[in-house]
Amino acid sequence: MANNDAAKLSSLDEQIAKAKYKQTDAIFLPQANFSYTAFTSNNPLNAFGFKLQQKNITAADFNPVLLNNPGGTPDFTTKFELQQPLVNIDMLYQRKGAAKQIEMYQLISQRTKEYLAFETAKTYLQLQMLYEVDKVLKEALGTAKGMQQTTSNYFDQGLIQKSDLLNAELQVMNIETQIKNAQSNIADASDMLSLLMGKQTGVIYTTDAINKETKQGADTLQLSNNRADFKALQKGMEGYDMMIKSSKMSYLPRLNAFASYQWNDNAMFGYNANAYLAGIQLSWNIFNGNRTKNSITQHTLEKTKLVKQLGQQKSEAQLQINHAKRQLEDAAFAMKQQQLAIEQASESLRVLQNRFTQGLVKTTDVLMAQTQLSQQQLGAVQAVFNYDVAMAYLQFLTTNN
Repeated sequence: MANNDAAKLSSLDEQIAKAKYKQTDAIFLPQANFSYTAFTSNNPLNAFGFKLQQKNITAADFNPVLLNNPGGTPDFTTKFELQQPLVNIDMLYQRKGAAKQIEMYQLISQRTKEYLAFETAKTYLQLQMLYEVDKVLKEALGTAKGMQQTTSNYFDQGLIQKSDLLNAELQVMNIETQIKNAQSNIADASDMLSLLMGKQTGVIYTTDAINKETKQGADTLQLSNNRADFKALQKGMEGYDMMIKSSKMSYLPRLNAFASYQWNDNAMFGYNANAYLAGIQLSWNIFNGNRTKNSITQHTLEKTKLVKQLGQQKSEAQLQINHAKRQLEDAAFAMKQQQLAIEQASESLRVLQNRFTQGLVKTTDVLMAQTQLSQQQLGAVQAVFNYDVAMAYLQFLTTNN
């Protein structure tokens, strides 16, 4: 989990949601701004205003000629502004909605890790199965080579035909090819485990011996409403509830405070005149072209969509659970059947080998019996794998957090 790329991406989504939530701190914290501005103008109104802000007005400045035709008048303004939110109810609900987003992504991350755990277990079980397949094939290879040696001796004695010897040699080559494929599959499964763990590929992993016993308690595993993906959708719906309330609260007036302090001078970096401005503003957006109304409608529809998705997801999950339980039953039945089939195939091979040494059956009959035994052994390994994967998937589907 520490190095898996999918887990890291999911964790990044959590961090992004937290960063968005932090942005809503602005509804409590003040905003400060500093500016330095240089002006020059011969506009009569601006020129007189500059001198007034600089507290530099004299009687001569009221001369109509100067008032109407001032020269270029400079002004250098240094200003510090402060804004403090006081009462913004709609923003409070937006903040609560952002908090729900954090919870939602945390649950999504949790479900992602649960799925990764299942995928890792599945890949590990596949690797176990492949090692068991390799073991079965190597045992079959030993038997086939023994048969090849026997047929070679019989051929040298003129007791069997060349075709019998060729069939025995062909059996050995076929099994060797299967072993090579099994070993390649072991390397592929090991690479997949490396990928899941965020490690370098190329390492061949070993496993514990395969467990051929069935497990108890599958019938008690049921769908839980506490599954992380279900709870994530629920948190998403709660987030939309907050957004709907936020939109409704935007109909209410807002109360904010503001203040500024500035210095004015006719020389650069001069601070001869200073002044402040402070106040409280009550603002009320009475009509904004139905934007708020349509926003409420949009959020309501998006919440309804999540409700439908949650219901559909639960229905699909129940179908998957039912299917997994049937697969589990089928695999358990197949395990028993394959064990019986192995016993019968082993006995059939033993009888045919005895009769072959007596010259009573053909080489092809023994080779077919060997192949049949190997197939039943491989079928038993596949049945165990199917059972274990179905159990792991059932546990994933019924996770109760």
